[in-house]
Amino acid sequence: MLPDHLLSWMIFFPLIGAGLILLVPKRYPTLMKLIAVAATIPPLWWAANLYVQFDRWSSGFQYVEKVPWIRAFNIHYSLGIDGISVPMVLLTALLSFLCVIASWNINEHVRGYFALFLLLDTSMIGVFCALDFFLFYVFWELMLLPMYFLIGVWGGPNKEYAAIKFFLFTLVGSVLMLIVMLVFYFGSVEPATGLHSFDLTILADQAVHQAFLKDNTIRWLCYLGLFIGFAIKIPLVPFHTWLPDAHVEAPTAISVILAGVLLKMGTYGILRISYPLLPDMARAFALYAAIFGLVSIIYGALCAMAQTDLKKLIAYSSISHMGFVMLGMSVFSNTTAINGAVLQMFNHGTVTAMLFLLVGVIYDRAHIRDIDGFGGLAKTMPIYAGYTGLAFFAGLGLPGLSSFISEALVLVGSFQQYKIITITATTGIILTAAYFLWTMQRMFLGPQNKKWAELPEISLREIFTLTPLALIVILLGFYPMPVLDLIGTTLKHTVAMVVG
Repeated sequence: MLPDHLLSWMIFFPLIGAGLILLVPKRYPTLMKLIAVAATIPPLWWAANLYVQFDRWSSGFQYVEKVPWIRAFNIHYSLGIDGISVPMVLLTALLSFLCVIASWNINEHVRGYFALFLLLDTSMIGVFCALDFFLFYVFWELMLLPMYFLIGVWGGPNKEYAAIKFFLFTLVGSVLMLIVMLVFYFGSVEPATGLHSFDLTILADQAVHQAFLKDNTIRWLCYLGLFIGFAIKIPLVPFHTWLPDAHVEAPTAISVILAGVLLKMGTYGILRISYPLLPDMARAFALYAAIFGLVSIIYGALCAMAQTDLKKLIAYSSISHMGFVMLGMSVFSNTTAINGAVLQMFNHGTVTAMLFLLVGVIYDRAHIRDIDGFGGLAKTMPIYAGYTGLAFFAGLGLPGLSSFISEALVLVGSFQQYKIITITATTGIILTAAYFLWTMQRMFLGPQNKKWAELPEISLREIFTLTPLALIVILLGFYPMPVLDLIGTTLKHTVAMVVG
């Protein structure tokens, strides 16, 4: 049985766990870790139930909670989910649970690490559930604090630089979003009350916008402000330079969250805010968005091929794969491409989570990530090689694995509107296959490097974190309907809103 105010429980239950961790004496680090695991299990259970019970034929918001919050400014604590939100909430809950287990070897400042991680969990789920622009912005900004410290304290040798760079880039995007949020607040009036509003469902009604918000110049500037803010988070080229540094320096579990969840918030923000509030600008900007996606696909893949650091290679591959999401989201002549884009958001979250967890496995043992420094690992660690091969093949879009379906839908749908761009984008698939297969050859095949001949095989705890993701990758590769059925009605409504 699900509790009342289910979304609130999902958001704030990890925060309760963080509070309990702060009360545990320092001499009990294992108890802190157990509390962190316990704090992520109920949100995962509730997210799974949400997935099962969600009405797939409704395009409206479900499980809505709305109460006055700051009455003086007509700000509400407003939550709700639709077909776009549910897979993102489920992905966040799953990865948070797995990442707490993957963080079991954190032994320094244990209290701070797990308390901050649970605070991050709260903010991420909050972003995907918020229906008030002000509340969305609060959760969006709340992510900055824990992520900054999780990278800056528990990261690698250049952790301070990476953390500050991440913070500054994200802060610039947040300032732009804040300006646009205020423009919409003061440029809109609720018909029923005559008050300004932050409610996203009200702001989506073009009739509530006052005269100056109907000016094309103002609307263009608002759309560009939102686009840049979200493009930094995705990240699209040329707003991407914070990502490789953050990924390389972040601890393994935080790299998983960065790639698996935080990057998706950029594309989610465009779907949730930019498209409904500024549909005319979305149509006018569609070609430019497709070009941004294409550049990210090619540039990310070429940079990935040039890397010798395994973690940096996967970081650049994320830029390339998120380019496919942007390309699919720029097509409004059909719903095939945008369905593929949102499916790719989920699929990339699971595949890249596997990849970063696998990097953590080898780094914990060898303390290097140099691709050319290994060789013949398939003989030393055959099970690890098997999981890595599955993740690599999923990443390059092998038929029968999840990324193939989502990228194919993006390309099929995009070809109807942007033939040259789509044909050029297919070269990204070739480049992706090249760098993943080349990496597989250098690390796992060929003569065995005797220096690593005694590396221990992957542990049961590590297999436990990887197996659920591997099963999802295989299942959605053969049968993607569990996600496509979930998102289809909502995305059809979204496209109709933009083109109508």
